[in-house]
Amino acid sequence: MADTELAAAIKTALAAVEIPGGGDLASYAGLSEIIVTPGAVAFAIAVAPGMEAAFGPAREAAIAATQKVAGTRKVMVSLTSGKPPAGPSFSHGKPVPPGKTSVPGIKHIIAIGSGKGGVGKSTTAVNIALALQAEGLRVGILDADLYGPSVPKLLALEGQPAVREDGIFSPHDAFGLKAMSIGSMLVKDQAVVWRGPMATSALRQLLRETDWGTLDILVIDLPPGTGDIHISLFQQAVIDGVIIVSTPQDLALIDAKKAIDMLRRLGVPLLGLVENMSHFIAPDTGKRYDIFGSGGAERAAADLGMPFLGAIPLVMSIREGSDAGRPPVAELPDGPEAQAFRAIARRILANTPRLKA
Repeated sequence: MADTELAAAIKTALAAVEIPGGGDLASYAGLSEIIVTPGAVAFAIAVAPGMEAAFGPAREAAIAATQKVAGTRKVMVSLTSGKPPAGPSFSHGKPVPPGKTSVPGIKHIIAIGSGKGGVGKSTTAVNIALALQAEGLRVGILDADLYGPSVPKLLALEGQPAVREDGIFSPHDAFGLKAMSIGSMLVKDQAVVWRGPMATSALRQLLRETDWGTLDILVIDLPPGTGDIHISLFQQAVIDGVIIVSTPQDLALIDAKKAIDMLRRLGVPLLGLVENMSHFIAPDTGKRYDIFGSGGAERAAADLGMPFLGAIPLVMSIREGSDAGRPPVAELPDGPEAQAFRAIARRILANTPRLKA
């Protein structure tokens, strides 16, 4: 059955789902577009603030009705509204701000973002995750860059994630990391054409409907820039801090500063700034070339009053390893590239001792 035919069949099935106040879900104005991929079916139900609980049974009925049509695909149905859950909760004995909830089994969450694309954010995220693991921590990585997922390529993930009978994802295991990405559910070169509410709903389910086991740290690879996915994540989940990745050039740092401003407005802790593609050492002559300028990120960190975590050189081995799904921290742990990431991981832990608790 073609994707469009399956989406139509699902909408027909939703006509049997009753909603509060009368009527059916298929004709409800708050039903989003039904997205079909080879591994999943996803849609959102927008409700008025305060109606989340009332629509709970309708969501469960929608999942059941959709699953009968979707077969082995994972069904992802989320309720969206403008009102966060009320009341305090606790994460590892600590109070959680209203509207935020912890993720079972995960002690700490850190995110890695950038002001713009093309600065090596995902490569940095994967290698920092592996470097934290090398420090003796249990680590996972969630690819939140839904529109441009890179983690499957970087970790050579094969096949779709398994789905348990209860609908919970079983994440991939790559170099000891628990890894989850929407990219594993797409066919090659398939674009994710989702509006903001659909993307944020999908991210919520990837985060909360995955069996992460017990992790000390979950690393989240954010999309570049500032947008719906960032705001939704920071407003709903307990984030221990964010690392920003930038190249040394002024053009990248302009956008990095905007991302930092967003984080401060949202009250999210900043763990530091990483300078990627810092410099190039010619392998034949040993001469250093500052292709994107020199020390820009370190100066920016000082001006912004945040830690500078370190610099990653522009070297061919990182590019080759990334393209082949062999991250240098895992494949060449004693090499200089891996040691650069290891040094950054140690600075993160030294600056934020709670991450080791």
